[in-house]
Amino acid sequence: MINLKLLEKLCKTPGISGDENLVRDTIVSEIKGFADKIEIDSLGNIIVFKKGNKSAKSKLMITAHMDEVGSIVTGVTPDGLLKFDTVGGIDEKVLLGKGVTVGNANVPGVIGVKPIHVSNNDEKQSAVKVENMYIDIGANSKDDALSYVSLGDYICFDSEFHVDNDIVKAKALDNRVGCLILIDLIKQSLPFDMYFTFVVQEEVGLRGSTVAAYNIDPDKAIVVEATTAADIYGNPEENKVCSLHSGAVVSFMDKATVYNREYYNLAFELSEKYNIKVQPKRAVAGGNDAGAIHKSRGGVKTIAVSVPCRYLHSPYCMVSCNDIIETENLVLKLAECLAAHTD
Repeated sequence: MINLKLLEKLCKTPGISGDENLVRDTIVSEIKGFADKIEIDSLGNIIVFKKGNKSAKSKLMITAHMDEVGSIVTGVTPDGLLKFDTVGGIDEKVLLGKGVTVGNANVPGVIGVKPIHVSNNDEKQSAVKVENMYIDIGANSKDDALSYVSLGDYICFDSEFHVDNDIVKAKALDNRVGCLILIDLIKQSLPFDMYFTFVVQEEVGLRGSTVAAYNIDPDKAIVVEATTAADIYGNPEENKVCSLHSGAVVSFMDKATVYNREYYNLAFELSEKYNIKVQPKRAVAGGNDAGAIHKSRGGVKTIAVSVPCRYLHSPYCMVSCNDIIETENLVLKLAECLAAHTD
């Protein structure tokens, strides 16, 4: 069973890249008492050591990133509108008209643009760029706006958490689903000693995982992620990447990593042996913390296992609860195999 209350708490907690403090506090409060050692490094990663029933023959690191995409305040116009830039990769098409909260005070606002009624023909025909958007918090002047917000304040999507049968719709499912899986594994009795890392700043360049992998110096790593499911009407089968309700996603290659083929094959062998639903990621696209981890020090054998997720990096992502369960089952079996051998 999935702890949906915890997933809701994780998703609703703001944690844009570089500002993961509240997410980190939530995770630490959940795993206290279940981990043998918890450290916070200088970048803000959570480094966890969990003793298992046996000593591991290979040092294994299982990781998920805490941060989500969002925006940041870069300026204020004379009439009190906020200018902003994105933090992480956000498609500009998903921004207009969306509700947001700004800063630690969670000041509510709406992303707007020059109304179509007063736009010229060129403006009507072209895609709206972020530099032409603004956030309206209802202020009537620059000074009024600055009494509520400051330059450098983070801007988070203002989204609800919805569960409809097997489907969860929320912001930040990339990668709070991965965090949820790691938390659940830490709370279990494990067959071997393992390291777990909840890392920062994945969405802006794999920065937390670079530091965490260097410090732990693992032999092997499992990256637990959410990845793009493009299984929507009108999209050709060859472009769907992966699909909801089809289980955990295992990558053979993306834009940052060529994955260990032995581990890739092992994932499908374990799928058959333990009746776990698994699908390949059917595109060389995107990237994740494996891009930094596999190049750390003398190299780390790495596999990425992901939950398929529609509408990634938007105010409402969508995942299947059963896919989360299948992903956790596969990660646990992979971890047991990888920690048990020295290859």
